[in-house]
Amino acid sequence: MNIFVGNIGDRTTEDEIWSLFDPFGVVYSINVAYDKYSGRSKGFAFVEMPDDSNAVQAIKELNNSVVNGQTIVVYEARPKPERPENNRFSRSGPRPGFRPRY
Repeated sequence: MNIFVGNIGDRTTEDEIWSLFDPFGVVYSINVAYDKYSGRSKGFAFVEMPDDSNAVQAIKELNNSVVNGQTIVVYEARPKPERPENNRFSRSGPRPGFRPRY
C-alpha cells in the first residue's frame, strides 16, 4: 500500500519517517519530496508498505500525531489524476489569436 504523509517539517528526514513506520511492519520505500533549489522537504512524503493490514494500522495510529512539533496527516495515497494533454499541436481548429498569413 502506498501511504501519503503530509505536513512534515522541512527538515524531516527519511530516517525519521522510517522510524515512525518501522514498528508497524516492513517498509519497502520512503520517498520524501525535496525542493530542488533549497534541498529541504516540501512537506510531504510517500511510504510504501507491502502488508495492507500493517499499513492500515500505521495510518490509524500515526494520523494527527505530532512529529518535530507539527501535526502530520497520514492516509492512503490516491492515484494521480489524469491531466489533459497540453500539446498545442493536438488541438483541432485554429488557436485563439491565430491569423493566417495570407
